Amino acid sequence: MSQKHQEDVLHGKSGFFKRFENYLGEFVYGGIDGCVTTFAVVAGSVGAGLESAVIIILGFANLLADGFAMSVGAYLSTKSEKDNYQKHKQVEYWEVDNLPDMEREEIVEIYQAKGFEGELLEKVVDVITSNKEVWVNTMMKEELEMQDEERSPFWIGAVTYISFLSIGIIPLLIYVLDYISPLGYNLFLIASILTALGFIVIGWLKTYVNQTSVIKGIFETLALGGIAAVVAYFVGDFLERLIMG
Repeated sequence: MSQKHQEDVLHGKSGFFKRFENYLGEFVYGGIDGCVTTFAVVAGSVGAGLESAVIIILGFANLLADGFAMSVGAYLSTKSEKDNYQKHKQVEYWEVDNLPDMEREEIVEIYQAKGFEGELLEKVVDVITSNKEVWVNTMMKEELEMQDEERSPFWIGAVTYISFLSIGIIPLLIYVLDYISPLGYNLFLIASILTALGFIVIGWLKTYVNQTSVIKGIFETLALGGIAAVVAYFVGDFLERLIMG
């Protein structure tokens, strides 16, 4: 068992949860987007006076389509970044093979700017340029200021979609239950409360990504969802009055 694995076990982190941490940012922002957009659809539909069945149709259409579009965008964006990184890395390999003196001088300039000089500078440059992989990686990071995205584009897209669906469905749950078996309650009020709870959870998770206070993370997420809902509700109400007279 490696030292890193032993540390993960000591801290109670299984392989699954360790991998989940790597994609926590995508889960958080996918969940925020899913919850905000779906609740906005619900609020706008309620403002327009639409029936529950229509709210369910519009809500799920938005949930599935918008979530898929967001996940595809996340996948393509990450894949494009990785492809761009590899393209520039191949250029650096070519320059190291064909223009070694020029590339070595660039390493010298980089570490001179960091304060290295004299014999120490020469040793550092010799060590870096003695290993082609280290040399190229140093040029990628220090000269081009590029770093490889080690995470899988597929899983970035998948986690985004899963989060979008699992959190975004919250505003619709009470309407689905009411459709199956009429409840006779204020559905929008219950949906608002459930959505607020969803925002609280996702806002709490966001604090681990942004390293901010829990109160700030929760408040910002609640405020974002609330503003989106208010705007959607009054737009729906305005359009219903305008169109229906």
